[in-house]
Amino acid sequence: MYRRLPQDIKFTPRHKRLLRDTAIDQTGPGTILRDFDALLAFLAENETPATGTHQLSLRALPQINARLARPLQLGLKRPQQRSYPHIQGLFLLSRASGLVCIAGTPKKPLLVVDDAVHQVWESLNPTERYCTLLETWLLRALPEIVGERSGPGRVPETFKQWQWFFLRIPRGSLPIAGDPVAEKGLRYWPGWHNLGLVELFGFVSIHHGPPEPGKGWRIDRIERTPLGDALLALLQVEFFGEYAYVVEFESEGQIPFGVLQPVLQPYFPGWQNNLSIPAWTFREGAHVFKVSWSSMYRRIAVPAKQSLDALASAILDAIKFDHDHLYRFWYENRFGVRERVNHPEMDEAPWTSEVLIGDVPLQIGQTMTYLYDFGDRWEFGITLERVDPDLAIDRPVVLEKHGRSPSQYGW
Repeated sequence: MYRRLPQDIKFTPRHKRLLRDTAIDQTGPGTILRDFDALLAFLAENETPATGTHQLSLRALPQINARLARPLQLGLKRPQQRSYPHIQGLFLLSRASGLVCIAGTPKKPLLVVDDAVHQVWESLNPTERYCTLLETWLLRALPEIVGERSGPGRVPETFKQWQWFFLRIPRGSLPIAGDPVAEKGLRYWPGWHNLGLVELFGFVSIHHGPPEPGKGWRIDRIERTPLGDALLALLQVEFFGEYAYVVEFESEGQIPFGVLQPVLQPYFPGWQNNLSIPAWTFREGAHVFKVSWSSMYRRIAVPAKQSLDALASAILDAIKFDHDHLYRFWYENRFGVRERVNHPEMDEAPWTSEVLIGDVPLQIGQTMTYLYDFGDRWEFGITLERVDPDLAIDRPVVLEKHGRSPSQYGW
């Protein structure tokens, strides 16, 4: 649930004048557009393997860092993705916007730029791109996409973290160097990847310190910019301060592009068009799944118009388990966010009895998880191997069995 924010920020006539006078182009504010395109160009030009958790490989990180406007100088021998907060933030935006997705196979996943979405991105002007990335950061960029802990809702707590972080910065600057408490606090407010992004968007000016052996990003001090103050005030007064307006998104699916357009367009009239993602359409044909546990597997075909509930029953019948326990399916959607579909008797929708197989947006080769019995926690990997339009079946069919079924209760 999105929590209410303090109300002591005012949107002043001075803020309005500053926003109307702000010109957005490829060179500013900040370096967000230049650096975001640098990341996309790297992924488009190189076959980039993803890690098992669908993050950037360690080998790619220094190459991407070298392309940024202000490459970070680190004293770490083996820096991870989170060691580069700007890259972490840029990668988060690339997945949350739908511009970058996972392709390849479960054994060799690749990070690729979606050509159709990228064509739309290329058609947008700098103002539209800047506002799209800002909206993506505030409304769609759940930290779980980059392996960080997310809150319970569909709207990330990014704005609240940004606001409380700004309230900590005095009128002059926030000293960081030599203050371990202040440095540690940045991990949580606003979080390292958010700190990288507020700099990239031009909301703060960060004076970088020299690298130190064994240490990551060294920061001397942080100063708020007038643009950061003005946009924070506008968004607080016109959008995030309206508690009920924000909460309505919590129960929805993927938040559409252009939600912040009525708020920002009066000050940035260049925002006319929005990014768009092709909608998933129902996929006909028998879906052939490989259901695996340890070295055992069952290959099961399910008609597109059957539900996930039918698939769950077919799995239990194929391994001779009883049907006495709750279960859920979960998979990673194209944005890197975990989607859950629950047993019909659970409180939280969507329910397996209402989701048809043809509506599940799995790519060929993608795997979802079937968790059965929340006590014993049987987890089965379910890989969509193919969709066969010529396989005429009207109910789930077991096509192949390999290995002995596990004993459900270990007797």
